[in-house]
Amino acid sequence: MKKNIIAGNWKMNNSLDDGLKLVSEIATMIKEDPVNEVEIIIVPPFIHLTVLDKLLQDYDQICLGAQNCNEHDSGAYTGEVSTAMLKSSGVDYVIIGHSERRAYFNESDELLATKVNQALSNGLTPIFCCGEPLSVRESNGQEDFVFTQLTNGLFHLSEESFGKVVIAYEPIWAIGTGVTASAAQAQEMHKAIRNHLASKYGQKAAKNCRILYGGSCKPSNAKELFALDDVDGGLIGGASLNPADFVDIIRSF
Repeated sequence: MKKNIIAGNWKMNNSLDDGLKLVSEIATMIKEDPVNEVEIIIVPPFIHLTVLDKLLQDYDQICLGAQNCNEHDSGAYTGEVSTAMLKSSGVDYVIIGHSERRAYFNESDELLATKVNQALSNGLTPIFCCGEPLSVRESNGQEDFVFTQLTNGLFHLSEESFGKVVIAYEPIWAIGTGVTASAAQAQEMHKAIRNHLASKYGQKAAKNCRILYGGSCKPSNAKELFALDDVDGGLIGGASLNPADFVDIIRSF
C-alpha cells in the first residue's frame, strides 16, 4: 500500500542553527506520537543536508530531500550539486522542476527530463513538479499546460522507472499568495493528472503514483485537501518552517 507523503520545502530559509532547531523539534514531536501512515520528507538548503542526516539517524520516519540537482554526473559546473553528491549526503528525494526553478532559472522541460534521469540513476526519488500560472488558469488551459509538462518531463521513462517518481501539482497562482485552490479544483486537477498518466502507463501505474498538492497548504485546510480521492499528500512551503504547523499538517490524514 502506498504511503502518503508530507514534504517540507524550506526554499532559501533558515541558518544552519535554525534548521537544526526546527528539525529537532519536529523529530521530537513525531517520535513522541508517531504517524505511521505518512512518510515525512525535510527538504532544506544544500548546506544543511549532511548535518541533518546525522541528526536524523535515530528517526526512521523522516527522510531528507534536496531542492534541486544538476543534470551532469560531474565536471566544471561551479556552484552546482550532482545527484551522486546528494546521495552520499543521505538524501533520498530530490525536487525537480519546481515552479520557481522553471520561472527564475528558465529550466526547460528537456532539461528537467535529464535531471529526472540523473536522479533515478543515482537511486534518488524525483518529486517532479507541474502546475499552471494564473493566466493559463483564467483561460481554462490548465490541463493541456500540465499535461505537456508531464509528457515532456516524464513520458520517456519506462514503466518501471516511472513507478519510482512522485508528482507534485503546484497551482502557481496559489504559491506564496495565501490563495489556495478549492478542494474541487485540487481534486479535478489531480484526477486529470492521474488519467493522463494512465494514458501512457496504464491504470495500475497511475493509481500507484503518489500525487502531492503544492499550493499554500496549511493546518486549516490540510484535512479537507488530504481527504480528496486523488491527493496523496502535500509539498509544503511556508508552513514547513513552523514546527507546530508542519506537524499539524502531518497529522491531518
